[in-house]
Amino acid sequence: MNETALQIFRFQYEHNKVYHRFCSLLGRTPDKVHSLTDIPFLPIQFFKTEKVYCGTTPPEAVFTSSGTTGAQTSQHFVKELPLYTQSFRQGFELFYGDIQQYAVLALLPSYLERTGSSLITMVADLIERSQNPYSGFYLNEYDLLAQHLQTLDSSGQKVLLIGVSFALLDLVEQHSFSLKNTIVMETGGMKGRRRELVREELHAILCQGFGVPTIHSEYGMTELLSQAYSNGNGIYHTVPWMKILIRDTNDALSYLPNGKTGGLNIIDLANKYSCSFIATQDLGKLLPDGSFQVLGRFDNADIRGCNLMVS
Repeated sequence: MNETALQIFRFQYEHNKVYHRFCSLLGRTPDKVHSLTDIPFLPIQFFKTEKVYCGTTPPEAVFTSSGTTGAQTSQHFVKELPLYTQSFRQGFELFYGDIQQYAVLALLPSYLERTGSSLITMVADLIERSQNPYSGFYLNEYDLLAQHLQTLDSSGQKVLLIGVSFALLDLVEQHSFSLKNTIVMETGGMKGRRRELVREELHAILCQGFGVPTIHSEYGMTELLSQAYSNGNGIYHTVPWMKILIRDTNDALSYLPNGKTGGLNIIDLANKYSCSFIATQDLGKLLPDGSFQVLGRFDNADIRGCNLMVS
């Protein structure tokens, strides 16, 4: 990871104009960067205001974030879409095995109702490759989804139910389940449809509603091409080409030891042609085995250093 990350840093410094300028203003040029903690992490807000991209050839895809009306959204310019496909396919298989073992039922209304969602791109691929006739997107079809979910689970078929939090809550308010062969995976976020709940409260409601012992979670974002997964308790594990560092919230260039809460910095080597080193707005802590917890978000304040390039 270390040497590959340093190679990608040098490549992105050379070919990404936004990142080049950011690193130069910090005085972190390649001749001064010798370890992961020397690498500058680009504040994630730059994806809202700048074209964070390597090269001049047109991208194969542009992923966009969700946002409230009038809010500025992020854009992730993806030069080579197969990089994303390879990343999420290998990542899913690493944690869950062969997708053809599953029926994939997706309850992602807020994502389906707009264009440019990287999550929809991933889930559509999982649905297609599962080759199960019940696999598909269920847009507000709660009764049909409940019927199919009960039928599949009771037959012994392995099921992946992946949904946005507010829609999963809607489903368990309308139907009761006692699932034995289903993984329930939430992708987070109420998207303005419900009041926000802390993870423990949300998962307790969903566990009771679906009759499952744990709720799985997917941690991803528009600005990344890789995902981390949790099989319960809010502890996420990364794929091998992804790494988490915890920065000091008062000094963005300093790092904290395991167990201390700070800002999540993410290395995503699949982001070869945008930026692999991102300072997120999430707060969390790192555990000794390299897994991590997400404990909340910064208040609406910008990440320190975001105004560095304002002329």
